Amino acid sequence: MKLKTGDNIIVTSGKEKGKKGKITKVYPVDLKVVVEGVNIRKRHKKPTKSGEKGQIIEKQSPIALGNVQLICSKCNKAVRVGYKMEGKNKTRICKKCGEET
Repeated sequence: MKLKTGDNIIVTSGKEKGKKGKITKVYPVDLKVVVEGVNIRKRHKKPTKSGEKGQIIEKQSPIALGNVQLICSKCNKAVRVGYKMEGKNKTRICKKCGEET
């Protein structure tokens, strides 16, 4: 998985296309990520105690990894991610400008 928690991304397809945000959680087995401000669902909650009111709660849902791309910090564009080996260290690089991300 090439994306990590804290990366800035842009949504490339779906109803949230064009929105930008930061990754808050990663699910590598399911190939999904949770992005702040993207793919927000509304859940209706019934009252649990007598006298309490029901509420509508907004919750962030995961989005498929194939629908997002990393934003390069240098060129500020949606880019593909590559890897570069420097000795035993493996670093992520931008495929457009070659800068480390």
